[in-house]
Amino acid sequence: MAERDDSFELYDLRVEAVLPEGKPIYCGAREGDHFELRGEMLHLPANQGFSIYSISAVLPLLAAKQRETHRNDWMTSDAEIACPDPNCGSRLRIVRLGKRRFSHAETTAVPLPSENE
Repeated sequence: MAERDDSFELYDLRVEAVLPEGKPIYCGAREGDHFELRGEMLHLPANQGFSIYSISAVLPLLAAKQRETHRNDWMTSDAEIACPDPNCGSRLRIVRLGKRRFSHAETTAVPLPSENE
């Protein structure tokens, strides 16, 4: 009996700070600030911080952005999220990078259901 393919793909993501000229920035973001999400791991460049409040604004959307979405779904087209501080002009842009392949068995202890279930 052939082994069942348990692989799936997720997009790697880059979340970039967008700082509109002339708008006040209160979240501490600077030009070029970003982080990447590879699988479930968040990666920040050395010597760069990122506001936990800004991260909290995008966190609920990241798992959906990692997955393939229908071309008409707003999750496919919309990529900028406002800073959670209504007085701050910054935005966070979520960019899909290349896809990465994962194995179900390597990401969870819960087995796949049998093909008959």
